[in-house]
Amino acid sequence: MINLLIIEDQKIVRDAIVRNLNSSGEIKVIADSGDASEACEMCEKYSPDLVLMDICTENDASGIDAAGQIKSKHPGVKVVLMTGVPEITFIEKAKAAGVDSFVYKNIGIDDMIHILVSTMNGYGTFPNEIKSDDVKMMGELTEREMQILRLLCDARSRTEIAKELSISESSVKAHISSLLSKTGFENTSKLAIYAVKNGLINPNI
Repeated sequence: MINLLIIEDQKIVRDAIVRNLNSSGEIKVIADSGDASEACEMCEKYSPDLVLMDICTENDASGIDAAGQIKSKHPGVKVVLMTGVPEITFIEKAKAAGVDSFVYKNIGIDDMIHILVSTMNGYGTFPNEIKSDDVKMMGELTEREMQILRLLCDARSRTEIAKELSISESSVKAHISSLLSKTGFENTSKLAIYAVKNGLINPNI
């Protein structure tokens, strides 16, 4: 039996997952929460075998950050991240944090159980739905360019971006020119629409 900790901010979703996993005969949910910032402490308290955790949780706590803390302090605990808002940066950040598997919430409960059991058996699962050309394109961007692209996708003006990042408008303009050069788009509107539509950026994260 796998002892599981669940972190999911939507209680109705969390309750449904708990109910279904507990009835599987293979998994026992020993604790749950809606806030990823509590995950590491809960691992110390409950000693789960595996943590199933959403990326975006209560109080703006990041499941990716929490996963990194868990893998650092409790390396024997397996971590599976899940999300309903695909973004290209999530998967790479999750891998960098040491996550064992990564799933989207559109899968069925049987597939979820299979992934959790497989993860416990040492087989990681990661989606591969984003085109390799897009991965290459986004991989060429600097962290600052990614920050600016996310703000552009959130319909921020150059003035607003400069204020948000505490840089000059001329610096914003230079970064935008670099963004367009690297991605091949003729203007920021087309780049932003493409990035959001194809799940490369989630402006609300």
